[in-house]
Amino acid sequence: MKVRQKPIVRFLVSLIIGTFVISVPFMANAQHDRELRAVWIASVLNLDWPSKKGLSAEEQKQEYMKLLDDVQTMGMNAVIVQIKPAADAFYPSAYGPWSEYLTGVQGKDPGYDPLAFLIEETHKRNLEFHAWFNPYRITMNHTDLNQLSADHPARKHPEWVAAYGNQLYYHPGIPEARDFIVKGIEEVVKHYDIDAVHMDDYFYPYKIAGQEFPDQVQYEQYGKNVFSNIDDWRRDNVNQLVKQINQTIKAEKPYVKFGISPFGVWRNAADDPTGSNTKAGVRNYDDLYADTRHWIQEGDIDYIAPQIYWSIGFHAAAYDVLADWWSNEVKNRPVHLYIGQAAYKINNNFDPPWSDPEEYGRQITLNRQLELVKGSMHFSLKDLNKNPLGIKDRLINELYSKPALIPQTPWLDSTAPKKPKLTKVTGDNHGNLLHIQDHPSNQKSKETAYYAIYRAEGKKNKTLLATTRKTNEHQTFLDKTADPNKRYTYYVTSADRLHNESKASKQKTK
Repeated sequence: MKVRQKPIVRFLVSLIIGTFVISVPFMANAQHDRELRAVWIASVLNLDWPSKKGLSAEEQKQEYMKLLDDVQTMGMNAVIVQIKPAADAFYPSAYGPWSEYLTGVQGKDPGYDPLAFLIEETHKRNLEFHAWFNPYRITMNHTDLNQLSADHPARKHPEWVAAYGNQLYYHPGIPEARDFIVKGIEEVVKHYDIDAVHMDDYFYPYKIAGQEFPDQVQYEQYGKNVFSNIDDWRRDNVNQLVKQINQTIKAEKPYVKFGISPFGVWRNAADDPTGSNTKAGVRNYDDLYADTRHWIQEGDIDYIAPQIYWSIGFHAAAYDVLADWWSNEVKNRPVHLYIGQAAYKINNNFDPPWSDPEEYGRQITLNRQLELVKGSMHFSLKDLNKNPLGIKDRLINELYSKPALIPQTPWLDSTAPKKPKLTKVTGDNHGNLLHIQDHPSNQKSKETAYYAIYRAEGKKNKTLLATTRKTNEHQTFLDKTADPNKRYTYYVTSADRLHNESKASKQKTK
């Protein structure tokens, strides 16, 4: 039985930060005007969408639209959708076959272009679409090339393929394989209206005890004359991939962001005195050959979203300790920091704090206390939709009850559009109808992607009411929440796709 609680206006929570115990005010409505609120929608193994293989195109579409409704209801402003889970594709591609997670058969055309549909529906709701790629992974549970579809690039280039554990991977150390991966991402950037390219924590595979990744031959061929040890060569392979992807994206569309969500620990302090005060068994630098610090310092990414999938105060890797450590990593760098949060752990008895209904809210509150944390990514949508310990209700009623704009990326672009006109506001039984006209010069110099609608009641400060995608030079927005017995003042701004916001229009009162 689910119990809905009324929003709590204020209460105090104690958080252990390092060796200090501090009292943090938790304000139900202390929400930032700008913060990323994103959720992962995983397709691998049909985790989030589609819910199973072999659904009809119409069933897949209806499922996705329902998920977007859920995302909007929870106050999110971005989705991260896995479109290349295992060297395959959710779109017609020259760099991978149709994904089996669509039709149940790898290489089988689903009868429509899922990615085009996903982006269109996402943008209709003015949510950002981050296209999620897994660069190296080819299979999930076998090492037989012959099980791949006949047109699979891995079958045409078996020399690019490595078997490790019970999976196949493209060799990170082969330059031709790296170029192929980059071209596969370029294809999507070029042909689809995405907002960001996203990768998660899968670079070199997580280590298997007693098994070495089979790349000694490649090291001898490509790396031994340059690097004194194989580990440095492996890190350089990943560094080159990351830099090349970013350069390729920006050459095609400078406004498309590139972000990575790595494992939550770069290195422990025991490995490096500048590492985090953690005792994690896995480290990006040493085990996955993912030198996250290098990418940040080189400006090869626009955002980093470490997966801090532990509770506050957890002995081996504490959420609070790591959020603070990552904040220092991005200080004075043109890189946004978001925190990947483990919605899947809520009430799952991983460790006692996850059974506390306040834990997840405390994490979001802590994020908002840290100036350089610009928002959250939640894994994953199905877990939030299950509403464990009432977290979905909390997001709707408290934590994300007010809309937020996505943070700007001034290193990519800082020029705002010209302000629009709010020509009139009319009322009827359905609410107040705002009539909006874009500034003529925005057609030439700065394209408006969406409008931000602000409302003030009486003498109160104006607050963000909603955002709405621009569809025409003249369009309307219906404020369905308006009380017919109250008088409101409205303002509208124009924003571009990198969330640079114009000055406010002249006000209209209704």
